[in-house]
Amino acid sequence: MNSYTHPLNHNQVNELRGILEQENYEFKSRDYAIFSAKKDKLNVTVYEKGPKVLVQGKGTKDFIQFTLEPKVLGFAKLGYEEELYPKMFEPHFGIDESGKGDFFGPLVIAGAYTDKTLTRSLIDAGVTDSKKISDLKIQKLSKIIKEAPGIEYDVILINPSKYNELYKSIGNLNKLLAWGHAKCIENLCAKKPHCQRALSDQFAKSSVLESSLGPMGKNIILEQRTKAEEDVAVATASILARNHFVEWMDAASKEYNIEIPKGASMKVKEAGNFLVKAHGVGILSKIAKLHFKTAQNWL
Repeated sequence: MNSYTHPLNHNQVNELRGILEQENYEFKSRDYAIFSAKKDKLNVTVYEKGPKVLVQGKGTKDFIQFTLEPKVLGFAKLGYEEELYPKMFEPHFGIDESGKGDFFGPLVIAGAYTDKTLTRSLIDAGVTDSKKISDLKIQKLSKIIKEAPGIEYDVILINPSKYNELYKSIGNLNKLLAWGHAKCIENLCAKKPHCQRALSDQFAKSSVLESSLGPMGKNIILEQRTKAEEDVAVATASILARNHFVEWMDAASKEYNIEIPKGASMKVKEAGNFLVKAHGVGILSKIAKLHFKTAQNWL
């Protein structure tokens, strides 16, 4: 484990700073950080947003187990995951998506199979919810995941043209998500027919996904819950989905000679203006989700 992040409250920020000062860490300024400190090859940075702590470098695991968790956070999780979350180590599929809230780009749904051995190795590799880590690290972790012995995964990338076609036919984002999740589960069932359970982040009423399941998917136990990304199988799926989303966005940016922004910010409108001016309004159906209100700026 070479990096770790966790939210802190303001009292914990002060507590951590005091500990680092006592242990003679070297402090330095860093953009958007409350403080950043280094000792040997270990870096500890507390960012303003959150706030949250990022621990990186050699000695990360020891620092978490013997300093951060017991002295600052007040609990012990690292190394005790199997005792605390036994179901996470049982064989199951995890399903998650990326691109749902982005005007530009595809919708990507991914699933991964994990068991006890895989879960432990993925935790040690640093797998966690993709929203907590950078796109660069996601790229590295995606490669590790795909090369992990015994891993099975499935990725469904719905490019904007197909997405718009499906949305027009289905007419509801949650039903479209359910279709993609169900297809992913069905594909995983074909690869691991003896797996009896799947876990998905809950994006709608349970019945929406349940009613979309295929023949094999209907024969397994399907669990849906909020914050499912805390489960390693779902976190693994979230990393795979995000990596494929980012790769598509990078390729599109090169093709159209503009950095196509993620999300739905003002930069999205600026990019849309450029693309429509350069390629005509028809370009939007190829690179954007037309049911977003943002599309009304040009349609």
